[in-house]
Amino acid sequence: MTRTAEARRAQARAKARKPPRKPPRKPPRKPPRKPPRESAFAERFGLFAECLLTGVWIAVASLPLLTYPAAFAAGARHLRRRTAHEGGGGREFVADFRAAVRGGWVAGLAGWAAAAAVWVDVQAARAGMPGGPLVGAVGLFALIGLVVAGLRAAAVWEPGVPWRVLLAGAGRRTVLDPAGSFLLIGGLAVVVCSGLFIAPLAVPVLGAVAAAAVAVEERYRRRAR
Repeated sequence: MTRTAEARRAQARAKARKPPRKPPRKPPRKPPRKPPRESAFAERFGLFAECLLTGVWIAVASLPLLTYPAAFAAGARHLRRRTAHEGGGGREFVADFRAAVRGGWVAGLAGWAAAAAVWVDVQAARAGMPGGPLVGAVGLFALIGLVVAGLRAAAVWEPGVPWRVLLAGAGRRTVLDPAGSFLLIGGLAVVVCSGLFIAPLAVPVLGAVAAAAVAVEERYRRRAR
């Protein structure tokens, strides 16, 4: 009995000295597959097509004549969502347009009033009135500056921000960033030329002008940091 007890104790000691068995290693999990990314060409072509579609939306929303600032604001916000890879489509464009038109129609009315004033100045210059050519040239340049400021204001529009505040800030940026302003003037010239040669082509090009305004404002924001 004593030998048996001692043998059992010896076996217990031997088992206690043995290192515990390690649990079997689990095979490493494979990382989840990332969705295939579009090529740079496909992404840029998709953005270009989105600009053309946005131009059609802007043209349709501008038919009431006083709503063109709201139309450009909604189009620019749609393109900002597109470049940020966020969701958005026609419904979001309509919702943004409704929000922007609440105060945007006043800006549209002011734009048409400025255009009428410049037209009167040009007619005075043609009639040979003293100082007419100078007044007409100044009025024309002022109108171009107002259009550029309106585009820059529409490019940064957000729901709830008053148009008066947007236009005041855009006017300062138009003067402080002449390079970006000239880029927008070039875009407007492309729209005019497109309309002169092929009138329907000017409609989708409006989206490209909105995209240019968004790019100019983003460029200014990065340089101002």
